[in-house]
Amino acid sequence: MQTAIKRIIFFAAIIAFWEIGSRLELWHPLIFPSLSSVFSALVEGFQDKTLIYDLIASFKRLAVGLAISLVIGTLIGVLLGKSKTADETLGAVILALQSVPSIVWLPIAIMWFGLNEKAVIFVTILGGTFVMALNMRTGIKNVSPLYIKAAQTMGANGIDLFTRVIFPASIPYVVTGSRLAWAFAWRALMAGELLSTGPGLGYTLRYASDFGRMDIVIGVMIIIGAIGMIVDQFIFQRIEKSVIKKWGLES
Repeated sequence: MQTAIKRIIFFAAIIAFWEIGSRLELWHPLIFPSLSSVFSALVEGFQDKTLIYDLIASFKRLAVGLAISLVIGTLIGVLLGKSKTADETLGAVILALQSVPSIVWLPIAIMWFGLNEKAVIFVTILGGTFVMALNMRTGIKNVSPLYIKAAQTMGANGIDLFTRVIFPASIPYVVTGSRLAWAFAWRALMAGELLSTGPGLGYTLRYASDFGRMDIVIGVMIIIGAIGMIVDQFIFQRIEKSVIKKWGLES
């Protein structure tokens, strides 16, 4: 309750300073428009359904890209966790690629697929795959040897050992990896859509910037940030806390 009150006071102060500062012309409205102007632009965008189409298009790309990245990342992570050779070779490459910003992949994506939907989804997939793979690998590596020895004593081996002991024990890392993969994929999607042909939030952001519509630019930025915060805090963070508590990692 106290946290909610603090956040309300904090954001109310920011909103008040923003609007009052704009009305007192502390900054040029073309560079940083007032909150009321941004709100009006957002209302206009939803009324003419432009932003609705953008949201639908962005979420479709995200759903495809994130789903593929989670599957590929999990498989790579399992390989790295189970094979020392793969971990020492492919693992080093994955670790290096993880540090490469998603927007850097755009020129390659455009060269390979053209300026189309496939290029955007490709960048989105890369955004989530590597972080998911590394978390899956860490989860498998951190499974207690006592669990494995106990299961082997009871006759569990091979696939049976993995599905009954190793993978279930890695679930907290899988959830954390999924949460991070979502965040990285969402950022990668916005970067990819900046050079897309639309619709999409990233495309509208660039389009508005080209025509000097800073009210729309800031409005879309607020939407992107709000979606990221809502999905992370109200979906992934709650799932993560529930799993951690269930696995006895938190009192």
